[in-house]
Amino acid sequence: MKKNLIIIAAILFISSTSMFAQGEKIGYVDSQIILTQYPAAIKAQGDLDALTNLWSVKLDSMTLEYQQALSNYQQQANTMPEDQQLAAQQNIVGMEQRIVEFRRQKFSQPDGEIFLKQEEIFAPVKSSIYTAIENVAKEEGMKFIFDKSGDILLLYADSAYDVTFKVLDHLKRGK
Repeated sequence: MKKNLIIIAAILFISSTSMFAQGEKIGYVDSQIILTQYPAAIKAQGDLDALTNLWSVKLDSMTLEYQQALSNYQQQANTMPEDQQLAAQQNIVGMEQRIVEFRRQKFSQPDGEIFLKQEEIFAPVKSSIYTAIENVAKEEGMKFIFDKSGDILLLYADSAYDVTFKVLDHLKRGK
């Protein structure tokens, strides 16, 4: 993994030195700023948070019900007939399995409903952000735009090349 990063960095360095020799313009954005200030992204995050909270409340309710049933069973197990004990144990195991299944269906990575909903909810937001970035790049005559907050390591960036707020302006004006 480290070797791959070094190779990628070397390729970027070599290509960037030839790019600067040709006078190519580059820029960068901070996607975290865009996502925290773009109204459509804020709404999408709010929708996702509301859904997560709804499922968390349901999970908490199921867990509380399970804990109460377990506590009741532990208190009454000695006085119960064997058939009632068995039925109570099966009920508790069933409740536990439903909790585990609900958690897996809603929150497991990468196929849990929350991650699928995140992709669904944020798809139009991402599309409009990428379109705005492309429009700003074309207007500014830039060949490359990096994401300062992404996985690509950007150790230094002159603020003169920061087009974050130009992208936000495009998004807010609906261009």
